Amino acid sequence: MERQKGFSLIELLIVVAIILIIAAIAIPNLLRARISANESSAVASLRTLNTAQISYNSAYPTVGFASTLGSLSGTSCTPPSSTGACLIDTTLAAGTKSGYSFQLTGTSGTPVATYQAIASPLTPNQTGVRYFCSFADAVVRFSATAITSCTFSDSPLQ
Repeated sequence: MERQKGFSLIELLIVVAIILIIAAIAIPNLLRARISANESSAVASLRTLNTAQISYNSAYPTVGFASTLGSLSGTSCTPPSSTGACLIDTTLAAGTKSGYSFQLTGTSGTPVATYQAIASPLTPNQTGVRYFCSFADAVVRFSATAITSCTFSDSPLQ
């Protein structure tokens, strides 16, 4: 009887088992890396919102800070206006970016003298584990629990 060349079923099962073990080790690290990337993007977006708010306030002093994300964005930027200043991209102005939702709250006064920018993960523990916020002092703060109002008691990022 001649022996056929090839792999036996046992050898193939061993290779598949090794691949599954490697995948079981790699996938949680991949998910943690994605969460970290989403959180970094959220912090960068809040910094962008702070910079845009400062520019908006300087350009439109009679209006003050923008009260909506749409006011900071715009599609027709020739010329920019207080309803479409073209300071942020339309993705961020839509309110969702990189697994986080963004909102401007706490705008009050005429001209608007204060604002709060809040970033919350779309799916907690999957797209992000921390909540971020900032207000007119431009310091980005975070919390492990949901943020409804940004205060000095939230932990500032170092």
